[in-house]
Amino acid sequence: MPEAAVDGVPPSVRIFDTTLRDGEQAPGCTMTRAEKLEVAQQLVRLNVDIIEAGFPIASPGDWDAVHAIATEMGSSADSPVICGLARAIDKDIDACASALAPAHWQRIHIFLATSDIHLEYKLRMTRDQVLEAVSRCVARARSLAEDVEFSPEDAGRSDREFLYDVLRAAIASGATTLNIPDTVGYTVPDEYYALIAGIRVHVRELHGVTLSTHCHDDLGLAVANSLAGVRAGARQIECAINGLGERAGNASLEECVMALHTRRHAFGVTTRVVTRELTRASRLVARCTGVAVPPNKAIVGANAFAHAAGIHQHGMISNPLTYEIMDAESVGAEPSLLVLGKHSGRHAFRKRLEELGFHLSDDELEVAFAAFKDRCDIQKVLRDDEIVAIAEGASGAVQAARI
Repeated sequence: MPEAAVDGVPPSVRIFDTTLRDGEQAPGCTMTRAEKLEVAQQLVRLNVDIIEAGFPIASPGDWDAVHAIATEMGSSADSPVICGLARAIDKDIDACASALAPAHWQRIHIFLATSDIHLEYKLRMTRDQVLEAVSRCVARARSLAEDVEFSPEDAGRSDREFLYDVLRAAIASGATTLNIPDTVGYTVPDEYYALIAGIRVHVRELHGVTLSTHCHDDLGLAVANSLAGVRAGARQIECAINGLGERAGNASLEECVMALHTRRHAFGVTTRVVTRELTRASRLVARCTGVAVPPNKAIVGANAFAHAAGIHQHGMISNPLTYEIMDAESVGAEPSLLVLGKHSGRHAFRKRLEELGFHLSDDELEVAFAAFKDRCDIQKVLRDDEIVAIAEGASGAVQAARI
């Protein structure tokens, strides 16, 4: 059930952007220092709450990029929080702290796996060793930064009672945000809802601590799971522009934000994101990473506000609300496009002719529309110059028939 607004203002969900960290880890998506700075600047325009700028220990270049972002985008009180990632290792935490030092708002994000399969095959640690490491490393991070986030990696496949114990240990050592990753994209929305809801019930020490989602898209459920987490009480979403990230990617920032914006009465929460900057952010990230956005991608794809079916085009001409649940301009996209092809009807064809300066009689329109349909069986979409030629030919044919 949506939360009640306070003084008329709905509760806010923080948007934690990990394009520059998890997004950059996607194969082939590494960015140069200059590109990371350009993307970070756009994230500031987008007004995200937290920018996860990178993994400082990963390389000297990554440390330098995080430090540059902290210096150039994070130095004032109205800047977003600048975050760096660290394993539960002292040198990682120290590298994070030094890279983030110029930022006004700094966050150290520590992760350590908690699922039995990770403990046995990757970490080779016992549960007691994990608990000790979490307590020690979160405390070390908290001594270096006021804002510390802890992530129990693979939380979705972790034993619940052990997970609760780990989260309690993180809180006791100073964690201010608890991120609950579905690292391998295994859970489904009702399971993820129950995971977040269970933590709220069983970890009574949560007061004043933010719960966060971090969902991967291996089963195509990252956004759905993130939204389920919000319904269950999470108040931060970790996401990436264009859904970039390891393997099938992360929850898509633009989809999460616009779902909460468009269905705000259903969720009862809001974000601080400037939605008209979404398309610009998407195109910039696509350019910097070389990963094209699929045309059918929600919110920012080339076809997101394009209509080809005749019945849809007729509806759009009558009232855009018939087939669009959001305004293209609200996400910074070009106005809705009626694509003329074999599925188009007379209404869309006549409208495009009028936009091109042709006002045909009914007879001329019939001749032109028949020619248009014949051409559409040969090629998928007609250019404006081809439509002009058809209109001119139709006018001439009708006039010749009248002589």
